[in-house]
Amino acid sequence: MEKLDLTKKYKGYYAAKATPEITEVGPAQFLAITGMGDPSDKPFANNIEALYSTAYAIKFAFKAKEMDFVVSKLEGLWWYDEIKYPGKTIETAVDIPRSEWQYKLLIRLPDFVSENECTKAKETVVTKKNIQLAKEVEYFEMTEGKCVQMLHVGPFSTEPQTLLKIGAFITANNFLKNGLHHEIYLSDFRKTEPAKLKTILREPVRSTR
Repeated sequence: MEKLDLTKKYKGYYAAKATPEITEVGPAQFLAITGMGDPSDKPFANNIEALYSTAYAIKFAFKAKEMDFVVSKLEGLWWYDEIKYPGKTIETAVDIPRSEWQYKLLIRLPDFVSENECTKAKETVVTKKNIQLAKEVEYFEMTEGKCVQMLHVGPFSTEPQTLLKIGAFITANNFLKNGLHHEIYLSDFRKTEPAKLKTILREPVRSTR
């Protein structure tokens, strides 16, 4: 039985160049969990644990049906209170304290997984693994449409350098922000040295024309 690997099925979704580019992102469904605060703090790690535990519960349920799949890469949508911090752009928002950032962590799901099956998996994780935070995991659908993206190689602390290039590209092409800052973590940041981390930085946009 061959496993479905979404990184192979949707190669364009999980790929980006080392220079800014325009891409079109279609509809997708995810497991998601929402939080706020510094990614280096314990609550962030706890949210990742709840999210992955639920994803694997879904995987094993479908493996029993001979519909096995590879659990996908971790992703994150990031935002902040734009009333509290007005006038920020993707280039300047990096000076907002990390404790003030809100996020929605995501794991993409195969199309054959339903919301009901996600709910069953959450219940399994809560009752069998006693991970109560799994109650906060949700089924989430998203269609980003037109985006500007770029591959960032290196530690998260140097992302502003890549974001400056993305911002300049957005301005040069007369685009406006049209969604939340999106990161796709191609590397496992728990095991990969910072200098070798690969992260897709993606910004949904719309034309001013």
